[in-house]
Amino acid sequence: MTDFQRNPIGVKKNYFSQQNAHEQGNATDPTLLIRPTFILRLAFCITRVARALASIVVTIIGLLLVTFMIGRVIPVDPVLAVVGDQASPESYAAARAEMGLDQPLLVQVGMYFGKFGRGDLGTSTLTRRPIVEDIALYFPATLELATLATLFGIILGIPAGVYSAARRGRLPDHVIRIISLFGYSMPTFWLGMIGLLVLYAKLGWIAGPGRIDILYDGMVPTVTRLLLVDSLLAGNFRAFASACAHIALPSAILGYFSMAYIARMTRSFMIEQLTQDHIVAARAKGLSEGRVVWRHALGNAAVPLVTVVALSYGSLLEGSVLTETVFAWPGLGLYLTNALLSADMNAVLGATVVIGLVFLGLNLVTDAIYSRIDPRAK
Repeated sequence: MTDFQRNPIGVKKNYFSQQNAHEQGNATDPTLLIRPTFILRLAFCITRVARALASIVVTIIGLLLVTFMIGRVIPVDPVLAVVGDQASPESYAAARAEMGLDQPLLVQVGMYFGKFGRGDLGTSTLTRRPIVEDIALYFPATLELATLATLFGIILGIPAGVYSAARRGRLPDHVIRIISLFGYSMPTFWLGMIGLLVLYAKLGWIAGPGRIDILYDGMVPTVTRLLLVDSLLAGNFRAFASACAHIALPSAILGYFSMAYIARMTRSFMIEQLTQDHIVAARAKGLSEGRVVWRHALGNAAVPLVTVVALSYGSLLEGSVLTETVFAWPGLGLYLTNALLSADMNAVLGATVVIGLVFLGLNLVTDAIYSRIDPRAK
């Protein structure tokens, strides 16, 4: 007799217990639990990266097309900028052929994209150097100035905006609003000239125009092209003090402008957040006003504030033309000004492409910060 014939109930219990154990073992098998989740996460990451890359490629193509069309519709002949007005027709035709301007428009677009892919933005007719080298020479000065100004705006602007919103309608609110309105409305070049006249010419508290005293010019080894950083790396503290004295006033003026913008936007975001239901609930629970304002309200207002800070930083990185001109600051703004005055459109368009890439990079960084401070962005 078989086991089933001898004890059918026991065999059935044993069979079903083995089946349950097998099913439970499969349910607790980590490979079966982790593998589908891992595959889904990997697919999501690949999709997200693919979308980001596609967005970047489309943006760059659009940027290049816009700058190409600008270079073709402006009433400036790039050939004359190279050969001059007194060139012979043969020289003009040879230069035009060398620049590829005698080719069909689609061929010119392909050549323009090909040069960009090789990192070639053309040659400046003013400096006779590749534009990439000019950007590498001038952009660090703007980066240094814009970074200090943005830090100044963040450190003072966000607390001022939060305090103004928390004291809405009271005297501190009115004072901060007036200061912000004045800083946002006054021309930066006018503030720069007044600051030079009073603080430099009359009182002698700060250094004059330029990036460093002529005594230390060329004495700091070039490592990062950021003068403050390079002087510290070289251990030349006198040059560092001179660079700080020169950058103090222009960074303070641009920082005041940035602070005014950030403070106004912070106040607006905070007023909106302080009227939300979760703030009312937090106050009803007995939380302190400081915790309600600085943790709950400011925490929710942080997401739009990131965009505001990024836009402010980007506007300064594109070159504060008037401020850099007043202070003779050798940055991207001064480079663009000289290029425009000299009709050097290669330099103008090359710098425009770089500025577009800067804003593209800031957008990518902003999106990454979103996913960190706001779980919903993930």
